[in-house]
Amino acid sequence: MPGYLAIVLHAHLPFVRHPEHKKFLEESWLFEAITETYLPLLQVMNGWLRDHLDARLTMTLSPTLCAMLADPLLQERYAKHLDDLITLADKEISRTIWEPPFQELARLYHSRLTATRTFYHQLGGDLIGKFRRLQDFGLLEIITTGATHGLLPLMATHPPSVRAQVLIARDQYRDCFGCDPRGIWLPECAYFDGVEPVLQEANLRWFIVDSHGLLHAQPRPRYGVFAPVFTPNGIAAFGRDMESSRQVWSRTEGYPGDARYRDFYRDIGFDLDLDYVKPHLPSPGNRGFTGIKYYRITGGDAPKQPYDPAAAAEAIAAHAEHFLKSRVEQIQELNAILDRPPLIVSPYDAELFGHWWYEGPEFLDQFVRKALAEQRTFELITPEQYLRRHPTNQIATPAASSWGEEGYYRVWLNEKNEWIYRHLHIAQERMSELVKKFPQPDALQNRALKQAGRELLLAQASDWPFILRTNTSPDYARKRIKAHLLRFNGLYHQLTTGKVDGNWLTELETRDNLFADLKVSYWA
Repeated sequence: MPGYLAIVLHAHLPFVRHPEHKKFLEESWLFEAITETYLPLLQVMNGWLRDHLDARLTMTLSPTLCAMLADPLLQERYAKHLDDLITLADKEISRTIWEPPFQELARLYHSRLTATRTFYHQLGGDLIGKFRRLQDFGLLEIITTGATHGLLPLMATHPPSVRAQVLIARDQYRDCFGCDPRGIWLPECAYFDGVEPVLQEANLRWFIVDSHGLLHAQPRPRYGVFAPVFTPNGIAAFGRDMESSRQVWSRTEGYPGDARYRDFYRDIGFDLDLDYVKPHLPSPGNRGFTGIKYYRITGGDAPKQPYDPAAAAEAIAAHAEHFLKSRVEQIQELNAILDRPPLIVSPYDAELFGHWWYEGPEFLDQFVRKALAEQRTFELITPEQYLRRHPTNQIATPAASSWGEEGYYRVWLNEKNEWIYRHLHIAQERMSELVKKFPQPDALQNRALKQAGRELLLAQASDWPFILRTNTSPDYARKRIKAHLLRFNGLYHQLTTGKVDGNWLTELETRDNLFADLKVSYWA
């Protein structure tokens, strides 16, 4: 084969679970992603399996996402959420009787949502099990990330915290998928020189860095981002390809910005009378997204036009063809100057496909089918498969980097969120102190130590400083950070004073219930 293409989708959401409320706004982040991204992607891959296609895809399923997908309470709430969406779509069919373009779309939503519900129930609500089966068939490679997606470089001053994030993620992956992960998505693709020993301890073979992280490696990589390098301890670092990323991600050049595609922001949750949509909103009384949207992007300052599925289908076909042609030309050009088959690594947030870009799963499906049927210039591959075929690679140390704005860590450490870290640093040191203080805890102490670990991990999530920087849900992010740190400090003082409140501990275990088999020894 002249070349390879590795498509990597990073699926992650912060742990949002509020059993103390019947309905909670931020739980809708998960429900929207299941409906618009995870189930559509599973349906696409199920089609590849059905048609015996030699497709290959790599996906991160973050530990917090897996914990939520496997949670019975959230599964029950999601099923009700889906039923409610179908009810709303049915209401919309009646309401739009005198608006033919909108009624056609309402019928389309009703049909698709009903099919989604059927598929979900066929799976028994077990998305993790379906992902696992696709991996067992060899079509999908699932990788992990930090336990709660904590930004590892900002924990570098406390190595046990880095260790806990990685090893707890490894353990949870074993529980979900029956084997060890071979690759890891470093949270936010954030690399620092020194993370390798814990990756080695977890028996991880590879990770991905942004393009500049590899291009600025020492010594300079001979093949740029078109081949991995081995760090001095033998772990492979793959670099992100900017050309294929730009074609999908770019606000100005990317496919999702095409005027024919569905507009994400125009939603009936904002457009229609509040009393009408109120029963179906993620937070009753507050306007929000329902998922039913009637307009296309349109573009410019022109009035929004109704969404036209036929025009969107034409755009999907054109963009799948363009992406294929671009990868063929790119690899042909690289073949002319490289003395080994070039590898293009194209990583994206999974939620882009379906949630943000409604047509994304269909684009992926068409591209993969075209790539398998219409060309022989490149082969679809996973990073792990690539390493098996090409076990010899240059040794180099990547540069400190991330895939966030400006390319380093400023998104997660800036004037809006810097206050978090002095509290996290104290909590991290206290966690190691507790583990050393109680080498052989009794049953109650062991439960308290585990819960302290969970609260610290949840406070470390990179999602909270990101939200504070982007100002999307700052109040919620601030409350979550403070709540987890307060719970951690409460447990710390109870343990150190020998007065653990069993009732309060049970309440915390019921609320923040992820990582049941958490090993506190990782913080020692």
